[in-house]
Amino acid sequence: MLNGVGCGGRMDREFHIVIERDSGGYYVASVPALPGCHTQARSLDELSERIKEAIRLYLEVHATSGRPDDGGSHPCG
Repeated sequence: MLNGVGCGGRMDREFHIVIERDSGGYYVASVPALPGCHTQARSLDELSERIKEAIRLYLEVHATSGRPDDGGSHPCG
């Protein structure tokens, strides 16, 4: 679970993150609640920063496009 990712400065959403290691040694993270939101990195520290950024960008794009993110709710409330 990841805390501290929000919209418009708010830090009020939590997401379950799935982390796997691929055959090339990279860590791969995905967010099941946010289809298409995923990233990869060589280290877990780098992966943590990258998935936070991926979630922030995902929510930002969906907020400005008017598309729902998870089950039809607006990503920023």
